[in-house]
Amino acid sequence: MEKRLSFLGHLAYPAAMTDYWLSKLLFDLQSPQAAAEFKQNRAAVLDRYPLSPDARKAVNEDDITFIAPRVNAYLLRYYFSYLGMKDPAFIQHLRGLQKNPEDMQHHG
Repeated sequence: MEKRLSFLGHLAYPAAMTDYWLSKLLFDLQSPQAAAEFKQNRAAVLDRYPLSPDARKAVNEDDITFIAPRVNAYLLRYYFSYLGMKDPAFIQHLRGLQKNPEDMQHHG
């Protein structure tokens, strides 16, 4: 059975921890030069960041379910906008995560 935390009498899923290197990557991609290089050679850019194998796979697959609980919401929005995801699709993905909180869980 999944262990859940209690906060002021309410059961909640454990808070996801942010991933520093994944966040750093998304932050750095706000630079036009870094974004252009990422678009040309994603692997070379990813090689500069000590991402976990799961995080690297998620970036390569643009996996919002994996990335969302691990980065700041503003970085998440910027990154998926940069990838060309329109607002309605982005919001739909986020609402799907709210309906399935187990998708927000991660280990590591």
